[in-house]
Amino acid sequence: MAKRIKYPVGIQTFEKIIKEGYAYVDKTELIYELVTTGQYYFLARPRRFGKSLLLSTIQAYFEGKRELFEGLAISHLEEDWEKYPVIRLDLSAYDPQIEGHIEMILDTQLSRYEELYGIPSPDISHDQRLNRLIYSMSQKTGKGVVVLIDEYDAPLTAHISEPKMFEDRRNILRSVYSNLKSMDEYLKFVMLTGVTRYSETSVFSGLNNLEDISTDYNYITICEITEV
Repeated sequence: MAKRIKYPVGIQTFEKIIKEGYAYVDKTELIYELVTTGQYYFLARPRRFGKSLLLSTIQAYFEGKRELFEGLAISHLEEDWEKYPVIRLDLSAYDPQIEGHIEMILDTQLSRYEELYGIPSPDISHDQRLNRLIYSMSQKTGKGVVVLIDEYDAPLTAHISEPKMFEDRRNILRSVYSNLKSMDEYLKFVMLTGVTRYSETSVFSGLNNLEDISTDYNYITICEITEV
């Protein structure tokens, strides 16, 4: 009797897929090309197209979890498997009905890394906290920091028809994202994903070195399952 294939429906964690024996469509050759040829990236894809799984896979790679990649394309490409500190922020759970929810999400997720690295949580703005965290993590490890931001635009999309709320969220996010450029010397790799790029709203003002691979033919299959 043929072994039943386990499909990872709704599972967005690379490590869980591999360890629990779910089917994984190998995208690691494209990921290796991505992480070794550039530093700042943006990718737009519709929801449920595998953006979170992509970032989870990139996170596992930069965390040096070589054992998870056995048999995959990247296992034949990467030789060093260096471990880097990783900050992963996820805004997909943003709830427009909860007042101050974006601040709550950022506070919770930044606090997790501050605790992990023994860094006090100062009473300063979130963009300053992120910068301080990047600097401290880099100094503690002697390595550049990897920053991965999933569904960066969720708070904007939720208020697309509410100009005042949209502007308020835009200002918060712009201060966080744009400040990343000032931390360049402490960064190894940065990637943001979302449903769309709100370029006309200046969300990325200052972060003008993002390479948008959303329509790059070389990376067109980096997320979703394709038929060949």
